[in-house]
Amino acid sequence: MKNELLPKRFSGLNGDVYAGFGPRVAAKILDVIIMLPIMGLLLYIEGLSKSAYFYAVVPYLLVVVIYEVVLVKIYGGTPGKLIMGIKIIQKNGDDIDWRAACYRYSVEFFLAILAVFVMILTLNMIDDSTYISMGFVKRYQLLSSINPIPNQVQSWLSGVWTISGLIVLVFDARKRSTHDFIAGTVVVKAMTLDKIREIVNQSDTEEAE
Repeated sequence: MKNELLPKRFSGLNGDVYAGFGPRVAAKILDVIIMLPIMGLLLYIEGLSKSAYFYAVVPYLLVVVIYEVVLVKIYGGTPGKLIMGIKIIQKNGDDIDWRAACYRYSVEFFLAILAVFVMILTLNMIDDSTYISMGFVKRYQLLSSINPIPNQVQSWLSGVWTISGLIVLVFDARKRSTHDFIAGTVVVKAMTLDKIREIVNQSDTEEAE
């Protein structure tokens, strides 16, 4: 297929082929639910001691990369998206490749690294006995209060990224979010994918003739 952006509408397909706000938010909620056991286990390990937190950082980052990059490349979406019947493809209709999958998660990965970095800086401000003695909520409140500016900046950046992505998604004709523009991807309804490619291939053949 040519390296061109898929059209906004497809002749012969009724309705919108692109996955909009509702299905994508629902997919994200499903992903959170699916990841809860793993994230809960990692949070438990992190709460054992400051050293345990440091040891859990790499597994945490590895899990999110597998979930958001590897699964997307192999299956065309996270489990939540696949359950919702939507798939991520490249803007020309081809399957998503490794480069696009990495680019698509690049900003979120940077924000995850930033959050870890800020937490490590903050943890160095308290002793291990204080860290262990507190429950999750009190520990979070303490860590937020003793190093407020970096925590607020990290939280603000994450919030801006999430909100801006939703705004772009709502107003873009192809329902592309900010990470779709970065990666050169679109998210479509899986049941329309074969027909989309059939129409695009037919168009390419007619142009070649």
